[in-house]
Amino acid sequence: MFRRAFWFTAGAAAGVWATTKVNRQLKKLTPESLAAQAADKALEAGHRLKDFALDVKAGMSQREDELKDALGLQHDPDRPDNVTALPGPRRLQAIPNGKTTPRTTPRPNPYNRNEDH
Repeated sequence: MFRRAFWFTAGAAAGVWATTKVNRQLKKLTPESLAAQAADKALEAGHRLKDFALDVKAGMSQREDELKDALGLQHDPDRPDNVTALPGPRRLQAIPNGKTTPRTTPRPNPYNRNEDH
């Protein structure tokens, strides 16, 4: 008698456990759940990308400071007379009247494929 009651209870518990497990998996596969999971993954990837960009920016500024020190371009902010000025950006000459002139001669190609044969 106890043996049958034990196996009946064990079977019922296994059935409840399996039903619960299957229902949870079915809920995970609904379109709303899949959309929420995709949105969470996208947010997580965005945060990782932002952290990576911040790390790169910090490394760039650190390397820039090292290069400025090596080249003697660092200036002391307390002494305004100790400022090393870098040359300004290069500017292209403006074409008069905004007209462009077409290139009449092609650029020479430094590599001639016929020379190799």
